[in-house]
Amino acid sequence: MDRTQVISGLANDLHATEKAVDAAISQATTLVQTMIAARAALSVSPVAGAGSQAKAMETIAALGTAREAIVACHAELQRDHRKMGWGVYAVGPVDKPDDWETPVGGTPPTKTGHLRVAS
Repeated sequence: MDRTQVISGLANDLHATEKAVDAAISQATTLVQTMIAARAALSVSPVAGAGSQAKAMETIAALGTAREAIVACHAELQRDHRKMGWGVYAVGPVDKPDDWETPVGGTPPTKTGHLRVAS
């Protein structure tokens, strides 16, 4: 396996992990909505479902922390990749900043040391 294949495989797994965490957040929020709707449809007191709903919301908070961690992992991998002098490599969604300090839609730097930012 050459370097490009290894990097591509890693990038694909990273993208899949980011997507899975986002899907889990979406599903967990749907669960909370369903819990509220079910309680209302069954005319059950909010007190009766408070504990389980709180646990579901704790899950959402934990998934939010996981999302922050995988995004930070992505940023570190990007820095490592560039430090090794392997240039710019993108897989997955392309509507992301060229560096983690430039917001999407912002003006990225045109050069970073001996590397140039791909357009």
